[in-house]
Amino acid sequence: MPRLLVTVCLLLASLGAFAQLRLPALIADNMVLQQNATVKLWGWASPGEKIKVRVPWSNRVDSVVTSRDATWGLSVQTPAAGGPYTITIQGNTSIELKNVLIGEVWVCSGQSNMEWSGNHGLKDIKAELPVCADNNIRFFHVPKSTSPYPQDDVKAKWAACDSNVLKSFSAVAYFFGKTLKKNLNVPIGLINTSWGGTAAEVWTPAEAVEKDATLKAAAAKLTPSNHWPYHPGYSYNAMIYPLIQFRIAGSIWYQGESNVGTASTYTQLFNTMIGEWRKAWGYDFPFYYVQIAPYRYGPGINGALLREAQTATLKYPRTGMAVITDLVDDTTNIHPQNKHDVGLRLANWALGDTYGKTGLVYKSPVYERMEQQKGKIVVYFTNAEGGLKTSGGKPALFFIAGADKKFVPADVKLDGNKAIVSAKTVKQPEAVRFSFTNSGIGNVFNAAGLPLNPFRTDSWAE
Repeated sequence: MPRLLVTVCLLLASLGAFAQLRLPALIADNMVLQQNATVKLWGWASPGEKIKVRVPWSNRVDSVVTSRDATWGLSVQTPAAGGPYTITIQGNTSIELKNVLIGEVWVCSGQSNMEWSGNHGLKDIKAELPVCADNNIRFFHVPKSTSPYPQDDVKAKWAACDSNVLKSFSAVAYFFGKTLKKNLNVPIGLINTSWGGTAAEVWTPAEAVEKDATLKAAAAKLTPSNHWPYHPGYSYNAMIYPLIQFRIAGSIWYQGESNVGTASTYTQLFNTMIGEWRKAWGYDFPFYYVQIAPYRYGPGINGALLREAQTATLKYPRTGMAVITDLVDDTTNIHPQNKHDVGLRLANWALGDTYGKTGLVYKSPVYERMEQQKGKIVVYFTNAEGGLKTSGGKPALFFIAGADKKFVPADVKLDGNKAIVSAKTVKQPEAVRFSFTNSGIGNVFNAAGLPLNPFRTDSWAE
């Protein structure tokens, strides 16, 4: 073949490849789009190429011209939950997106306790496998990846829930989604993007960490590992940023164990991360998270301090925290086996707080204030309607101290939404602590059976 003809053929082939209409992994068969929302569809094509989008729930044909950098995107309004639908996207070539559902979409992220699946031997998932098949629950599992720069796509695909897919999917996310599906009776889309061992810094844009001296100094203390990234922003760039154009209802999060060494700065870091995610998506979606479980982290009270830092984030708008101190039966295992109730508690936060389900108690009792009285301290709690109770025996793990800062076991009387705390050896009490250790498992609950959040009334050093 003459050299000129070969060159022309190669040029035509390259132009044909460049002109191919292409979509990100999220915009695909089996996806779930957020209901009653303005959602974005986007992709790549030749510069100047006109892209038309037809959705079956509307008579409109929306169109956009591909930009000079070969990207295009347009927004469509979704109806109430339903489907399956087929969406047609047409340029020089055409793509049909089949089996598309409209429902509620949630991002599920964090470290290993969010990542943990049936492949890790979880009994509650093993019991689900024979009965889990549900075409109205869809999974999108983002693979572990890192990048020093923001990425525009991931290698993953949507799949309907069945035993084969579920066994490698986040157990917490599944039970969360299953509970939403049961109560809302709409399709549920779950995007799992998690990585065991990761600190919150790697899920936060690097510039947000590096421009703040406190966060930058804390990030420098992270211990390098051969099993997960530790550079700020690396997981965000590869596993969160590619998702930000996709409309979601909210996010759930289970992480914190890898930040116990820098607990004093975790509230600031966590608030920053949530704020950066919301800024990237362009709206203040709800963010519900799991407080880390009791675990023997070693000397000191870094685990308790991290839980305290997580509690402080409840002051950040549109957040909620699932307390799980009662769901642990082995404080030497950093991965509590009960993921069912963790997912349920997160789902109850969403049902009550996001979806407005009434009559549902989903908030654990939390320390509000204290009053010093003669020889005792009265501690008041929020979310204690119906009064506080124990799971058996006297209230445990309450400690009281005077000005000497020496805590001793306390006598406690529960009275409605308050606890009256004293000790014979502390004549002038100054402070109370409850379950404020790394591995303490308290026995105090509200009337709905949700555990009392660990707390301290002081701000003393350990």
